[in-house]
Amino acid sequence: MRWKPQYVFVAVIAGLLVLYFGARTLLDGGKRPQAEAKAAAPANMVPSVQVMLVPEAIRERQVALRGRTQATRSVVVKSETAGIVAEAPVLQGTRVTKGTVLCRLAVDARQAAVDQALANLKSAQLQQRAAAELARKGFRSPTQVAQAQAQLDAAQAALRQAQIQLAQVNIRAPFDGVFDHRDAEIGTYLSPGQSCGTMIELDPLLIVGDVPEMDAASLKVGAPARAKLVEGQTLEGRVRYVAHDADPQTRTYHLEVIAPNPNLAARSGLSAEVKIGIGQGPAHLVPVSALVLDSAGRQGVRYVKDDDRVAFAAVSVMEEAPQGVWVSGLSGPVRVITVGQSYVAEGQKVQVAAAR
Repeated sequence: MRWKPQYVFVAVIAGLLVLYFGARTLLDGGKRPQAEAKAAAPANMVPSVQVMLVPEAIRERQVALRGRTQATRSVVVKSETAGIVAEAPVLQGTRVTKGTVLCRLAVDARQAAVDQALANLKSAQLQQRAAAELARKGFRSPTQVAQAQAQLDAAQAALRQAQIQLAQVNIRAPFDGVFDHRDAEIGTYLSPGQSCGTMIELDPLLIVGDVPEMDAASLKVGAPARAKLVEGQTLEGRVRYVAHDADPQTRTYHLEVIAPNPNLAARSGLSAEVKIGIGQGPAHLVPVSALVLDSAGRQGVRYVKDDDRVAFAAVSVMEEAPQGVWVSGLSGPVRVITVGQSYVAEGQKVQVAAAR
């Protein structure tokens, strides 16, 4: 049987293709293991990191927080009686001493009431003396003498009441401080309980803030504290109060530091950076760049253990320094990873090189 020319051409082409792919398979068969070996080699290589040996040091431990200054006392000074303000001798913002008159009401008939009570007292005194003398001579009974004495006591009480009402026209400062705000001017009618103005005490001064629950247990009343105000001033004081009940919204504990402010240089309401001493403890000075976050979002450092495997330790920043940051949470000398810490995982074997 004789094939047609077109069939012969197709058969030749098919044969050539079979020979081509067969030869390629034989040639690639030797190269593929080599390529796979090259690809697997980087995965099996031990990564290299640079470490710095950080020794342990004993340092003063502190709790840092943001706070603000606050007046030790703030009192709205109110009128105890009714009347029209006749004098306002103190300008708001003035530093005053205890007992200074802040507002003076019109006396009106209060002085007349005192004079009348005084006259009634003198009359009652004469009646009591006369009754006592007549009783000594047998012309008055003990009951009449007791009645005269009661009238004398009532007259004395009436005089005292009139004198108090007269004194109440002077609305005075209850303590040394600053008359910070005036609410009543001359001509203002004040009823009992209405405000003359507000007094604040700035010496000593409070610095208040909120402490995270993880630090609250380490703070004690009386602990030394330092506050750096936004204006650059520094106040030294001590912890006066630490709350025992957390704020339900923020889960923080309220804290108060009391500090002397003799010249009233610091005002109320200023932002402050507060550092509170909580005793001495171990600390390590590490580069800022060595700080990393683990998978749980905790801040810490990765270091190399004795078996050259990577470990992670959560740390708390205690203080910033020109060479880095002082942290707590490590123990003893530690080989902290300074280069490559972001590319290795806990438990991984590494090659260790000294930091350059």
